[in-house]
Amino acid sequence: MILHRYFAVRFALTFGAVLAVFFVITTFLDLIDQSRQFSGAGARFADLLALSLLNIPGGIYKILPLIMILATIALFLNLARTSELVVTRAAGRSALRALMAPVAVALAVGCIAVAVFNPIVAATSKQYEVRAGKLRGSADVLAISSDGLWLRQGTANGQTVIRAVRSNLDGTELQGVTFITFAPTGGPVRRVDAAAARLADGAWTLTDAKSWPLVGTTNPEAQATTLPTLQIPSTLTPDQIRDSFGTPSSIPIWELPGFIHRLQTAGFSARRHEVWFQTELALPAFLVAMVLIGASFTMRHQRGGRTGIMVLSAILLSFGLYFIRNFAQVLGESGQLPVVLAAWAPPLAAIGLSMGLLLHLEDG
Repeated sequence: MILHRYFAVRFALTFGAVLAVFFVITTFLDLIDQSRQFSGAGARFADLLALSLLNIPGGIYKILPLIMILATIALFLNLARTSELVVTRAAGRSALRALMAPVAVALAVGCIAVAVFNPIVAATSKQYEVRAGKLRGSADVLAISSDGLWLRQGTANGQTVIRAVRSNLDGTELQGVTFITFAPTGGPVRRVDAAAARLADGAWTLTDAKSWPLVGTTNPEAQATTLPTLQIPSTLTPDQIRDSFGTPSSIPIWELPGFIHRLQTAGFSARRHEVWFQTELALPAFLVAMVLIGASFTMRHQRGGRTGIMVLSAILLSFGLYFIRNFAQVLGESGQLPVVLAAWAPPLAAIGLSMGLLLHLEDG
């Protein structure tokens, strides 16, 4: 138990040191990137620093597997250099037993990252998009809630808020729709209800529509008109609507199941969000795979120039696994693979591969 605690503390300190180094590097690089993006928007240094601090958690979260593999390599190289692994084996402890503490730390880091750091990343990413959108002069046009979906568009006549009960997959065909047009000064000027609306050629085509004027009258119902079809100009495009969903990473994992349900209720495809949800749940297993891969190449006492080759092999294999994981995620989002298989197959396969390599190297 003392030996396990010692290895766990050493690995946790090494992981923290590598994380701190990457945090400093990421902060510096992101600050340069923000300066380049918003140099023409009149942003002050305080605004750029705030944007960088909001964007850094998401960047760190993405490279967490890389940080884990580098921390594992650094730990076992230090243990090999001080001959602590040799002493551990001489004391009768196998390599697999010595790995229990680092694996437990990696599993704990993965669980904390998913349960705690993921919502933090989602919150900071959302705030980053809000602040960056204000500097760019743009904002999201679509939102999903429990009472349907909401769209916002701007035309020469002012802003229009659109609410619909259901939609098709790309948001260009709406059912049970309501349009409320606001004047440039901010007051509502017209309301239109329709059974359906379709976006095409820069305008919404409404069917079975009823329009109420909201200005210049004390009884809008008396002046309401019913039309079989009605066109309302629009500046929206299908790409703008799809892009307004944002990335699944902007939604906290605790709220993601409810958001998936609302998407499906509104008529949108939630497969992308389902794959992301399962991938996040598999993150602890993926970090464990990183530890096992790093240990497979660096646990043995290396001599001469073999250390560099083994470290390079571990890093290349980890990058290959990361690529396979992202490729499987893309296949899952496109429907080529089942959701669970796309999320869980890469980390579980990597764990099996690294365990086989460990057993081969240690027990021959």
